[in-house]
Amino acid sequence: MIKYTRLFLIFLLAVTVLQARSQSTTSSPYSRYGIGDVNNQLMPQNIGMGGIAVATNSIGGFNSINIINPASYARIGMTTIDAGVSTNMLTLSKTGLPDERNVTSSISHIAFALPITRRSAISFGLVPYSDLGYSYKQIQSKGYLSPTDTNVVNHVYSGTGGLSKTYIGYGFGIGKHLMIGANVSYIFGSLKETQSTEIPKLYGTLDSRIEQSNHVGGINFDYGVQYAIDLSSTSHVTLGYSGSANSKLNTQNSFIVSQYTYDATGHQNLPADSVVSTNSPNAKLQLPQINRFGIAFQKDGRFLIGADYTMGNWSTLSIAGTNQGLVNSQTLNVGGQITPNSNSLSNYFALIDYRLGVIYEKTYLNPENINLKRYALTFGLGIPLSHDRASSAFYKVNFSTEIGRRGTMDNGLIQEHYVNFHLAFLLNDRWFQRFKFD
Repeated sequence: MIKYTRLFLIFLLAVTVLQARSQSTTSSPYSRYGIGDVNNQLMPQNIGMGGIAVATNSIGGFNSINIINPASYARIGMTTIDAGVSTNMLTLSKTGLPDERNVTSSISHIAFALPITRRSAISFGLVPYSDLGYSYKQIQSKGYLSPTDTNVVNHVYSGTGGLSKTYIGYGFGIGKHLMIGANVSYIFGSLKETQSTEIPKLYGTLDSRIEQSNHVGGINFDYGVQYAIDLSSTSHVTLGYSGSANSKLNTQNSFIVSQYTYDATGHQNLPADSVVSTNSPNAKLQLPQINRFGIAFQKDGRFLIGADYTMGNWSTLSIAGTNQGLVNSQTLNVGGQITPNSNSLSNYFALIDYRLGVIYEKTYLNPENINLKRYALTFGLGIPLSHDRASSAFYKVNFSTEIGRRGTMDNGLIQEHYVNFHLAFLLNDRWFQRFKFD
């Protein structure tokens, strides 16, 4: 037990250091829309099953933290710690241009849960909420200053930042079958985007840049319910619903238009002046209402299958009173896992959870009036570590992979092919209990 506890603490420290050093957690040009790429806030054990989470709680015999539906906390009977990292490999394809490849890594979550009574628990932690990170250039070859102008003009777009979510939640059971829960979250972070127009070969020309920044902080609420139907002592059907409120977050919004030049060696000089500079310290960021529905069938110690359907009202997203031009999203998740023999004493591979799933999403992105779709295949493993029978601690490593595609190359748009890897370390233990000695 001591060996794995040390390993877990080292892993937690490594996750924290990785997050502290991380500069950008996405490289998608589509993150420029809205508040960036919105994180699914799922654990690897759920991602491996196609992202199903609304109707899941205990997975593979382990207590599992499920932020998507806080009602699931009612099934947590041991102190639970779950921490992980993720890596994204992204390939961008556009007609007439060579493919571009990027790799980014970041923390995926740090979450804790503590049982309060036999049928209730609290959970708290930190997860990414959205990621903003892109940089690309559009070149206009002539006709910018006049019809006969032959100078090359660069239109440069970039964005950095993201939002994080720290939460605390409570879930409890009413009777044998009903579970209810809620999270109170604080969403915070900064989003910074720039648009520059430059004429690099016309020395002395004033180039221009538009810079917009938002420093965000505010309260959000998640809530959920699960109802379990016992088909037998080991077989159950669970129905679930969870939602995220359409809260208004505070944001300090600034908008600056500046002009600058390059020197003879190609280095950018300090801005000559600011043509426009506005600051709105009391602006609001309107989040969308999100509703999720799920169903899962589980045979304890053997298998779990389920499906989720999610609707996001993203057309209402606005920042400082400006609607972001998104559309409502719909997502279908289907997946499950199988454990060949959770009680096997001679075959270690029979103890492993094998997971598989698929995702279809009609995203909130609608560039050029084309609603972008996302398709993905997921798979994963839940690998239990050897357990000291004299100890109350249980350990599992959860690994998942998501292979997917988003977007299209029609109308000059970009298609993304991605592979996401997720790795997490899960601890179940009995803390704060009194031992009796004869």
